[in-house]
Order: sequence, then C-alpha cells, then structure tokens
Amino acid sequence: MKKKIAILGSTGSIGKILLDIISKDHKNFEIILLTANTNYKLLYKQAKKFNVKNLIITNIKRYNLLRKINKKKNLNIYNDFKNLSRIFKCKADYSMSSITGINGLEPTLNIIKYSKKIAIANKESIICGWNLIYKELKKNKTQFIPVDSEHFSLWYGLQNLKIKNIEKMYLTASGGPFNNIPLNRFKSIKIDEALKHPNWKMGKKISIDSATMINKVYEVIEARNIFNLNYKKIEILIHPKSYVHAILKFDNGLTKIIAHDTTMKIPIFNTLYTNNDKKLKSNTININSLNNLNFKIIELKRFPMIKLLKFLPSKQSLFETVIVSANDTLVELFLNDKIKFIDIQKKLFMIINKKMFLKFKKKYPKKIQDIVELNNFVRLKTLKNCI
Repeated sequence: MKKKIAILGSTGSIGKILLDIISKDHKNFEIILLTANTNYKLLYKQAKKFNVKNLIITNIKRYNLLRKINKKKNLNIYNDFKNLSRIFKCKADYSMSSITGINGLEPTLNIIKYSKKIAIANKESIICGWNLIYKELKKNKTQFIPVDSEHFSLWYGLQNLKIKNIEKMYLTASGGPFNNIPLNRFKSIKIDEALKHPNWKMGKKISIDSATMINKVYEVIEARNIFNLNYKKIEILIHPKSYVHAILKFDNGLTKIIAHDTTMKIPIFNTLYTNNDKKLKSNTININSLNNLNFKIIELKRFPMIKLLKFLPSKQSLFETVIVSANDTLVELFLNDKIKFIDIQKKLFMIINKKMFLKFKKKYPKKIQDIVELNNFVRLKTLKNCI
C-alpha cells in the first residue's frame, strides 16, 4: 500500500529535496497535499508531476493566478489551512513541515492532527511554540522527528537510549563565512559576503542567521525544547568542515559522534525512511575530514550573538518569540541595505533589553494567538527603533 504524504512548503529547498527523494521511489508514495506561499508556477508543476489533487497557496494574488491556470478544474486549490478535514479522509503516513518563519507555526499545529508522523524543519515553530506542538503530538499520538541536521543527528544518536544518561550535548557550527576574517572587517561586511556560506546552500534569511551565528542560539533552544535538557548540558563547538553534526557525551564515559556529508538530503531521507527499509547512495567516509576535525571554542568577540544564551529563561517563555521576531526584522533591514551587518547584533540586544520585552521572560505561550500577536508587536517596535 502506498504511503500517504503531505508537504507544507513544497517549493522551498527542503520540500524540493524531499520531492526529489520521493521521485526515485514514486510507486511507494501518494502525495495528498502540497503547499506554498507565492511560487504558484512551481507548485502547479509539482502537482502535475506527482499527480497531486490538493494544493494550498496562502498568498491571495497567487491563489487567484493558480486558479486561472487550473483550466480543467482537476485540482482542489485552497487559500488557507482551514479545509484540511476535506483533504484528509484518513491520516497521512508522513508530513513534512518546512514553511519558514513564525508563519509556519499554525500550519504545523493544524497538520499534526492529520499525520501519523511529522518531520519539522521549521525552527521558529519549535523555538516559539514547542509546548503547543508537544501538546498536539501527545493528543493525536503523532510521531515527531526533527529535520535540522544537528537535531536529527541528536535524535538518531539517542535511539534506544535514555535522555537522563546524557552528560553533554554538543552542537557543531561551521563559523560561516566570517570564521577567519579580521575582527575589524566586521564593520564593512557587505550583503553578498554574508550570503556566501562555505559549506551549505541555503536561503538568504538562514544564511544571514548563520553568518551572525544566531542560528546556533536557535538550535540550542530547539535542543532544550525537543530533548527537555537543561541549557548547562548543551554546548556549541566550532567545526569548519561541518562533517560532524552532533556529539553525545554519556555518563558511562562513552561518546557518540554523528557525522555525514553537508547535504540535507541525508537527514530528510532518514526522516522518511525511519525503519532502514531503503538505502541511500552516499559518499564513502571522508577520511580527510575525519583527520582534520579542528574543533574549537567559539570566540564571543567574533560571534557576540552567542551571548544571547545568557539572556534566556530556563523554561520556555514568550521571550524566545521576542528574540526571533526582532532578529527576523533586523535581517530583513540588512538584506534591504537599511542597516549594517554589525547593527543586527547591536540593535537586537538593544531591543530585547527594553523593559516592555523583558517581562515576557516570565510569560508562557498558552495559545498560538499569544505568539502571533507578540510577533507583530515586536516587529513594529523594532522597525520604529531602527529606521
């Protein structure tokens, strides 16, 4: 029997990789749903190629354009996620949530009910709304697998082992494009320089987050949430080759190192085939990388964003939404050439230290509206204070 698949964000990089994997084993899968925000042309091509009958496109203008090219009326096209009950007559075997930004939280929560297993690639959902996600996962008995290479590696390394036996979790960071440049060069970093990640091909937003290293702060928060660990047990190591993705130090003296080539195809493939029932052709072990791991401690002068970890409350709060929302706005300003690269960090610390935002360290997200409303409020205040 074919496995039923749903992909939220099918036109993005994660969605495209997943569809490429499925295309090589198409006879064993039936794609029930594909979604996008604006790229209606690619969404339509994907629907034709994989014979998908249900599409969601959230941008209203692109929704209308997609309806116009659906001349045969053979596709069910929706503008939001309110019609999932009409799409799913039974649970999907596997859903991928790869919509970027806080906008991905609500669709993620909505699709859990209709999924036996969900792979989540949306950082912001896990950072800002993990308690809401966890509640839905438990309520609907849905299996969860993280997609980020670091968190997937941690999840994979912990199979059949207990969290309580973890002494330390190490997340690795390449250092991005500015791992070795002189510190006095940070004042004059250009947009195109910040977008040139040495190891990964990524979208603009995540490339800038990697360059400032706030993505590692996010990943520490994700690891705390997913694995329910104290922040003291999670550390970051610089590893320029990006070959090792996670290290697990156990209380019995043993250490696990999880390594793979710098391609998201490997974690995505393994979230789809979790029972080792399919083989993935990959390169042999990279001996040169293993012989030159070059781990080192992060320089805070080079990557001051890491200091954010000292600002985080020990338990999940709405303060994480403040950080994500302010950073998202500042990265947009930088990409639009409104502020300098070093201003992202400087202005972020200025914003989150305001009294109106510090109070959210003691507030807990009870419903999705708490996060959505705070996100909008922080964005407006950030723009007002930075332009």
